[in-house]
Amino acid sequence: MNSITPFPASHGAPEQVAFHRTELSVILSLYGRMVAAGEWRDYGISTLRDVAVFSVFRRTAENPLYRIEKRPKLRNRQGQYAVIGMDGQVLKRGHELRTVLRVLDRKLIRAVE
Repeated sequence: MNSITPFPASHGAPEQVAFHRTELSVILSLYGRMVAAGEWRDYGISTLRDVAVFSVFRRTAENPLYRIEKRPKLRNRQGQYAVIGMDGQVLKRGHELRTVLRVLDRKLIRAVE
């Protein structure tokens, strides 16, 4: 006799990739500093099957200036975090989010005349 289970068996893989609360805290801290400096104005978060994306916009109706991506499948290779520019170029990739975000933090530092 076959037994029917009410819930499908979990294969251990999540259905969506999302940013954890601590990761969002680090990202939103940088976002707040950039908004205060007048560089960024809006953001969007996408949670997909293979990737979570935090997109940063200068204006709401534009293409994103930067995308901060989390791809857990790359955890053991190049690192699961990446910052991607407007043109699709990978600016920085790594295993630690704070280290990867430094490439954007440098954009905040300007020479004072």
